[in-house]
Amino acid sequence: MYRKLTYLSVVALCLAACTSAPKSPQDKLTVNDKKIDEVIAQMTLEEKVNMLHSKTNMSSAGVERLGIADMHYADGPFGIREEGVPNGFQSAGWKLDSATFFPTGSALAATWSEELAYEYGKGMGIEARLRGKDVILGPAVNIQRLPVGGRTYEYLSEDPILSAALSLGYTKGVQDQGTAVCIKHFAVNNQETNRGSVDAQVDERTLREIYLKPFERAIVEGGAMSVMPAYNKVNGDYCSENEHLLNEILRGEWGFKGFTVSDWGGTHSTMGAMLHGLNVQMTGSNYLGQPVIDSIATGALTEKLVDEKVKQILRVRYAIEAIPDDVANTKMTSQPECQQIAKAVAEKSIVLLKNEGAVLPLAKDIRKIAVIGQNAVLKTQSGGMGAGVKALYEVTPLEGIQKRAGKDVEVLYAPGYKNFPGRRWGPAPAKANPLEAAAIDEPADKALLAEAVKLAKEADVVIFFGGTNKSIETEGSDRTNIDLPTGQNEVVKALYEANKNLVTVLISGGPTDLRQLEPVSPAIVQGWWNGTEGGTALAEVLFGDIAPSGKLPFTFPARLEDSPAFALGNFPDKTQGGDLFTLMYRADATQMSREERQRIIDAMPKPTSKYTEGSLVGYRWFDTKEIKPMYAFGHGLSYVSFAYGPMTASATADVVKVTFDLCNEGQMAADEVVQLYVARPEATVEWPAKELKSFARVSLNGGEKKTVTLEIPVKDLRYWNVEKNAWDLEHGKLQLLLGAASDDIRQQAEVTL
Repeated sequence: MYRKLTYLSVVALCLAACTSAPKSPQDKLTVNDKKIDEVIAQMTLEEKVNMLHSKTNMSSAGVERLGIADMHYADGPFGIREEGVPNGFQSAGWKLDSATFFPTGSALAATWSEELAYEYGKGMGIEARLRGKDVILGPAVNIQRLPVGGRTYEYLSEDPILSAALSLGYTKGVQDQGTAVCIKHFAVNNQETNRGSVDAQVDERTLREIYLKPFERAIVEGGAMSVMPAYNKVNGDYCSENEHLLNEILRGEWGFKGFTVSDWGGTHSTMGAMLHGLNVQMTGSNYLGQPVIDSIATGALTEKLVDEKVKQILRVRYAIEAIPDDVANTKMTSQPECQQIAKAVAEKSIVLLKNEGAVLPLAKDIRKIAVIGQNAVLKTQSGGMGAGVKALYEVTPLEGIQKRAGKDVEVLYAPGYKNFPGRRWGPAPAKANPLEAAAIDEPADKALLAEAVKLAKEADVVIFFGGTNKSIETEGSDRTNIDLPTGQNEVVKALYEANKNLVTVLISGGPTDLRQLEPVSPAIVQGWWNGTEGGTALAEVLFGDIAPSGKLPFTFPARLEDSPAFALGNFPDKTQGGDLFTLMYRADATQMSREERQRIIDAMPKPTSKYTEGSLVGYRWFDTKEIKPMYAFGHGLSYVSFAYGPMTASATADVVKVTFDLCNEGQMAADEVVQLYVARPEATVEWPAKELKSFARVSLNGGEKKTVTLEIPVKDLRYWNVEKNAWDLEHGKLQLLLGAASDDIRQQAEVTL
């Protein structure tokens, strides 16, 4: 009874807010409420309930007789997915649905640029409109808690301040084009292992300060119009029927006025979903269809509750112009403007991890380059189980190098190692691929290795491409480790013996174990899954046309066991079952009947995942526990050096401000990402050793100096006081740490709050 009353009180607050002029981005959704009420009054109960569940695999229903268009959804967050058949994910075979493949989430995060996040969202919004899509299922903004996380590539960062800033930019960029975002996965969706049933048990302070921050900023400041609850439970309740998350926080505290849509297969009950915050079931109607009508007939639910849910859906429907069928899909989805946005993001995302002896940029007198490794030629637009893009084109690293090198430089290529294809989707190929490994830990192939070494000895420089692929890092499963697969360490050691002039480029979405590779790689570049123009951008950096300027959005641990969830024994789960989405929607993967799949779903383990590390996620853990990582959060080198001048600092009741001069001491234009961390030397409340609180990307010509100002809103210095159940500010000394990475602090100052 308590929960039902709580929901009704939230409804009352929402209705009261609708009577006044818009005061926030969320309140803008209420401007049509009077008209919406009139429309709802004309609808039958059946028509209203029909809006609460899927119509096709990627749409939910409107009301045709009243001129209310269906809601069309676009998967996924780094490119508008190709059109599928109405009731499945198989390709519909269209000709104009090839889209721009944008760099994936971790690559966007490596830019540390709110402006580029906005442009990224703008490009996504433009292409969604061309396809007639109303809602993009993204951005995906969950905190990267695990180095092995299957969706690390799709999410943004291990830090809430960085993730929140990028989430806000992405959200505004999309919605300014007239498309709604569906920000996901709300909340604490940090593992793929048992994602459909695991209970993430996290204390309230950690929940508020770490895991909810990106959602809060996109919703409160960005006006995100829809939200996707996660598959998992949080503190005992599934996210799709979690009173605390959906009604108390999302609608009550944050003033959310739009609608929530479950992840595909993520609805678990009629009463739970209806009473505790879900608007739309995707997919099917077994919970939010006829059972809702039956529950109203028995008095368990009220039609007034249905009206309120329909109203929340219609607010978004009225805010987003429906694209007529004869207008949508009449132009190629991928547009030149969006391709250039993807290129700009790729250029700014590339991270130079190491550059001993100034191996990079490549010397101008090089005449023969040996490119070794299949990751130089494998495309990353799709693969694995998650959302992919049917890209109009994708420039591979080898293609980018060949084009940039020109006719005077010979570029040789050898595969070097076998590629691990991961799980097979659908029938096995008729003929085995000699370049595919049977196991992820298969040793280096002797013949391929010999070929690669021969080319390395002939070349002026060797560029080794290692890392993972979209089948190793994939939705639906987490990696068992972060080791480089299929003998890559053996290959790079042999290449170094053959030619000391060696550059390693890592193509991956998340971190990899570099303990063996790092000593034999004078230069190391993190190249990401960098989209349609990824190969072009990478070649520009390698040849020195532009200076690398990406910064790591997460920590590269030296050992996986050093990271907090592993060090504390909180991961991996002791029991593991099948993946909910795979079992429900991928008959080609499971090769079993619907009945058998449902039996496995019903019997899935329901483990708990304990977040006993609290706020010590990522670099917070490494800094506080004084554990040296392989490469720290925020790390990234350039082809120039930057001088940080003395810092002045001040504090008012609203903002902490620092000012300093930044000088490019090199000869070429370059960007630096300046990072401001805070420490609390006299704190009585428990805090990490330091936390990122502000940052900025600064562009400087060679020799140029700029005065830079960074601000920290005092509200971002608060903590969640569990005794007061409210935000609170601890007064006292605040140490301000300015630097180029979490382990590279250049200037310090103190203020008093």
